[in-house]
Amino acid sequence: MNFRSILILGALSAFGPLAIDFYLPAFPAMALAFGTDEQHVQLTLAAYFLGLSIGQLVYGPIADRFGRRIPLLSGVVLFTLASLACAFAPNLEWLMGARFIQALGGCAGMVISRAIVSDKCDAVGSAKVFSQLMLVMGLAPILAPMLGGLLVNTTGWQSIFLVLTGFSALAALAVALGLPESMPAHLPRQPLSGALRQYGRLLMAPVFLGHALTGGIAIAGMFAYIAGSPFVFIKLYGVPPEHFGWLFGTNAAGFILVAQVNARLLAKRGPAFLLVRAVWVYLAAGLALLAVSSLHTEHLWPLLIPLFICIASLGCILPNASACAMNGQGARAGSASALLGCLQFSVAAGAAALVGILYDGTAVPMAMVISLCGILVVSAAMLTRRLQNARALAQAQA
Repeated sequence: MNFRSILILGALSAFGPLAIDFYLPAFPAMALAFGTDEQHVQLTLAAYFLGLSIGQLVYGPIADRFGRRIPLLSGVVLFTLASLACAFAPNLEWLMGARFIQALGGCAGMVISRAIVSDKCDAVGSAKVFSQLMLVMGLAPILAPMLGGLLVNTTGWQSIFLVLTGFSALAALAVALGLPESMPAHLPRQPLSGALRQYGRLLMAPVFLGHALTGGIAIAGMFAYIAGSPFVFIKLYGVPPEHFGWLFGTNAAGFILVAQVNARLLAKRGPAFLLVRAVWVYLAAGLALLAVSSLHTEHLWPLLIPLFICIASLGCILPNASACAMNGQGARAGSASALLGCLQFSVAAGAAALVGILYDGTAVPMAMVISLCGILVVSAAMLTRRLQNARALAQAQA
């Protein structure tokens, strides 16, 4: 893929992280503006996740039926209009509805970007492009909270959504002018009436499902970290709120670095080879994090080391799991990408909720969920690898 296409796909991939992380510093100001508390403002985040889960399943079949370009452009325009509606929300209920619609538009970029990469690249090429896109996904959590906090303090929380409006409008222009249709003309267009049947076939494909769950459970561990780290860093260990972004950013920097190293390693080793080794690093770091948190240490740094390794290893796990899941999907790449994303965010949302359910005033719940995700990630990856080897052996014998 050329640099221009990767740059546009990177901008589209940023929609999700920006829409999630950008307005987090505005929660207190929004609660004050709407005469409510921060717990109710958090419902706007839940509305966004609900829209992501539903919307991805819708865009997949549409992209397989009508191609990638028109659904993608429609979704970006919808995100732009919904972002504008968020900025002028008169009450919390309006904002929740606008956030839901914003997610419906934003997930077009997430789903169709993966399908475009699958259209253009083989498994190794896809993993390289996904690794490059991880740069955006890693930078967004670093920059978004910092910029969001600056905007809230200077121009008010509405300005955050106005910036999102402008950013997505530029992305829509870039898609319209610089991103041609990628779906090969010879591939059959899948009828919308067969969408459920297509999803059923994918769910019955053990290799696809195994790779999807490997990536999804790994992301769940990251969401457990996102959900638990504000309490652990700020309230438990007394990190000043203005320094929280630096700790958050350090872990994101590790994620970015490993993703770029992964892109280089793919020249010698395939994504499946790297994936089955990275998951063990994730598990070892997760178990170390649980052990350290169980000691209830007075200092934060013993927790930061295994936590950094956990988040950094995702820079290898996520692009390779996505590339392996999307490999060979062909005409159903849109549906495969949609189901992949839906599974990932559904599992991730469950992990974030579990951290809250297990809350006991210590770092143990966060560490426990992350280590559990490590065990499940290794199990899914090893089982999928075994299924792949068995299928390859059967084909060789045939």
